[in-house]
Amino acid sequence: MTTDLLPPGIEVFERGWLSANNILHFGDRDVSLVDSGFHVHQNLTLSLVKHALEKHRLPPLNKIVNTHLHSDHCGGNAALAKEFDCEIYIPAAEELAVKNWDMNLLSFENLGQECPRFTHDYLLIPGEEILLGRYTWQIMAAPGHDPHSVMLYQAEYRILISADALWEQGFGVIFPELWGEPGFEEVAQTLDLIEALPINLVIPGHGKPFADIHKSLATARSRLDYLASDLDRNTRHGAKVLLKYRLLEWRKQDIQLVNEWIAKTPALISAANILNISIDDLIEWLPKSLAKSGAARIDGEYLVDVA
Repeated sequence: MTTDLLPPGIEVFERGWLSANNILHFGDRDVSLVDSGFHVHQNLTLSLVKHALEKHRLPPLNKIVNTHLHSDHCGGNAALAKEFDCEIYIPAAEELAVKNWDMNLLSFENLGQECPRFTHDYLLIPGEEILLGRYTWQIMAAPGHDPHSVMLYQAEYRILISADALWEQGFGVIFPELWGEPGFEEVAQTLDLIEALPINLVIPGHGKPFADIHKSLATARSRLDYLASDLDRNTRHGAKVLLKYRLLEWRKQDIQLVNEWIAKTPALISAANILNISIDDLIEWLPKSLAKSGAARIDGEYLVDVA
């Protein structure tokens, strides 16, 4: 099993697609958690952390590290900080956005998501190192899916915490392209950086840890070529993912409320502009397209999630 490649002092809580994976690091001097999941799962996140602390007879959690500030990666920050009075580390480029809780800079409102407000204590600066549990990790910039995202690399054991820069079967949505900012080239550069590293194990933001790095990189590059070759294709894909993510939270929602959410979500308004269609046309197309893909079904007046 790939988890056999984990050294002592690291435990991965594999979550679903609504909450990102959480990685617990523990040692004599430090107990840290990388990424904290979505806010609707915060009680489960607390339970997982408390159970692990008890199981390993550890002191309280003292640090949360966010690879990036999408709501599925930092939605548990506020609850964990309240419970453990722990420090929060965020990517350096997000400092002012979090300090001022600037909804124009933070991704939550733009993507139509929610996240309880939290404060930060320290910054993750690419090129520097950070102690997580027993080991020192290198902080690496990983733009593309999110322009401010970072990865964490442990050189001795050749482990990469890749967040949403690389999954076993691809990578996270290239969100910047949805509002007219560059993202394709940034994804390519991040994949090049990953390929240059000696890696035995990748712990992704979603899905199980994996060891076949070359296969995953080939899959990711093929996916990137497919999306980058047609901006409309990438935009439609991103729009469907945004609705699917929201539907994962709702499970079932009145179509009228779904349409209202689409109409007021800035990233989807931007997507309609890129596609050169009206927001009404996007509203007409998006739920039906998600249902056609098999990721949802329309049941009378409701849009229903399909696993």
